[in-house]
Amino acid sequence: MSLAKLSDVLIPARAEKYGVGAYDFTNMEMMLGILDAAEQTKTPVIIQFPHIDEFDEIIDLFAPMMVEAAKRARIPVVLHLDHGKTFAACKKCADVGFTSVMLDASTEVFEKNVELTKQVVEYCKPLNVDVEAEIGHVGEGEDLSSCQYTDPDEAKRFVEETGVDALAVSIGNAHGAYKAAPKINYEVLTEIEDKVSIPLVLHGGSGISDEDFKKIIRHGIAKINIFTELTQQVKQEMDKIPDTEMNMFTALGTIREGFRQRTLEKIELFETKPM
Repeated sequence: MSLAKLSDVLIPARAEKYGVGAYDFTNMEMMLGILDAAEQTKTPVIIQFPHIDEFDEIIDLFAPMMVEAAKRARIPVVLHLDHGKTFAACKKCADVGFTSVMLDASTEVFEKNVELTKQVVEYCKPLNVDVEAEIGHVGEGEDLSSCQYTDPDEAKRFVEETGVDALAVSIGNAHGAYKAAPKINYEVLTEIEDKVSIPLVLHGGSGISDEDFKKIIRHGIAKINIFTELTQQVKQEMDKIPDTEMNMFTALGTIREGFRQRTLEKIELFETKPM
């Protein structure tokens, strides 16, 4: 099993109407908690490292650990760059062993988004690395007005012109914690589903209702990004520990367990199937 690409796990998911969670992490304990849950359920998983300001230095340290952990896993593991900001970041991850990358040029005009995404696809394809991109713009949960719905016709054209393997869409979802309940635009999603044949991606999954999750998966969403809920679970677990018992080792173990628990819940909710 071990190393897999996005298309390896997402094409079956879209065809069979189940979701595969893509879980962000920023330290080893978080990553191990995610992998614990996937191995416990024998299901494929996407572990993704977010693009951060100190990216070059951090990724040089994290990449070997991620690759080794994936190789040791008994289930398919996709190593993914989440929200890559530049060609250089995507190239770096492709070169060090990631199996997929996301270039997020969604704030650019359509033509520029296409141009930048094509550059990444052309570099990654010979390396057997899949590419995710975004059309429309997924904003932040504290300000849903920053979201820009994906245009279904633009989505179709974008996929045809870039050759991406997965497409993140904006349908009322947002990153981070929601201040108000998100309202998924199923009319837009249904149109995108009809026009785009590749797996669709939902960013900002934390805070969306179970009912909405099940419905969007039936309408082509195969990859679902989760992070905020994982950290919220850790906080809940931390709050249970008496001050007298709290130390660095307890904290690190709690992080791993919190990520394992919430990842397990999402695997069950998304009805992720073993491969």
